Amino acid sequence: MANITEYPSQIRRDIVRMVHDAQSGHPGGSIGTVEFFTALFHEIMDINPDTFSVESTGEDTFILSNGHITPVYYSTLAHRGYFDKKELASFRKLGSRLQGHPSVHDGLPGVRIASGSLGQGLSVALGVARGKKLNGDKHLVYTLHGDGELQEGQIWEAVLYAGAKSVDNLVSTIDFNNAQIDGTVDDVLSLGNLKAKFEAFNWTVVEIKKGNDLQAVTEGLQQAKALTGKGKPVAVILHTKMGYGIDFMEGDYRWHGKPFNDEQMQKALAQLPETLGDY
Repeated sequence: MANITEYPSQIRRDIVRMVHDAQSGHPGGSIGTVEFFTALFHEIMDINPDTFSVESTGEDTFILSNGHITPVYYSTLAHRGYFDKKELASFRKLGSRLQGHPSVHDGLPGVRIASGSLGQGLSVALGVARGKKLNGDKHLVYTLHGDGELQEGQIWEAVLYAGAKSVDNLVSTIDFNNAQIDGTVDDVLSLGNLKAKFEAFNWTVVEIKKGNDLQAVTEGLQQAKALTGKGKPVAVILHTKMGYGIDFMEGDYRWHGKPFNDEQMQKALAQLPETLGDY
């Protein structure tokens, strides 16, 4: 396995090429969460790609709620050994297992739910977490959500339930980049004091200020993991930049779901060293 520091640049290259080739996809949030996915899949979760099953018995479970950021998800899974990274070339093509949003229809290893209809992932994760408790499985459930996704009412029903029922084998991360499809989150519908909101619903909150620093993200997620099993679910507020590492994308909400043209792809790739070999 490669050194963990080699993954972020390569995954970003994969994302740029996948979205450019398909002329479709969601690059901004994908590129902004690379450090999170790298830390989670290579350092934090107890997983075994060789024995993947949808049920995830005897291992940690990850639920991607903001399912539109499949480019980073698929690249991470491929580099973690769930499937051959050459399959990344089929992203969003007809007949591909790598659809624009995750699908379980074709049995893609690493994917356990069809997601992307925003607001639903936390409810699914609660079912998995409660199931693990009932089955005596001490492993954890991790989720990822966009900050704009927290404008969905179903999220807060699930947040209320998790805190009230002490679902303490759950770690839910919010990608707090203040960018969604129609503008900044603050302009569209501000979330206010998110930390205070989660704490009011009986969650423990970990805040990672440097969400694009791999060491900071790893340490923050390790802290969150250590806080499980203490009677409360754990929320991680992860401060990232949409399009991090590519100068013309950083912090620009307009890259939520816009593909690269040829010139933009070359400009982006010039800023991202090829560390592990392109697919």
